[in-house]
Amino acid sequence: MEEAEYDFEIKRIVSEIKRTRSDLVGLQFPEGLKKHAVYVAEQIEDETGAKTVTFIDPVYGACDTKEKEAETLGLDLVIHFGHTAMKPSLRK
Repeated sequence: MEEAEYDFEIKRIVSEIKRTRSDLVGLQFPEGLKKHAVYVAEQIEDETGAKTVTFIDPVYGACDTKEKEAETLGLDLVIHFGHTAMKPSLRK
């Protein structure tokens, strides 16, 4: 498959999966990046041997995480794509 035009930080993800010895990994993408989900999943599975589950329901920002679903599915790790780190506001 053709390489995606975004940096999905596959090496960083692979490192984390290996570090945590995760066997089942959830992938969560915002709408605009879902078209790359198969590519990312294949890269992760090929490099780690872990299986992936991709959440396909809409994502409503960085606070819309799938922890409850991850627990129900028995996922070891969930990777969220397209989120910017949430920083505390400096405004008073």
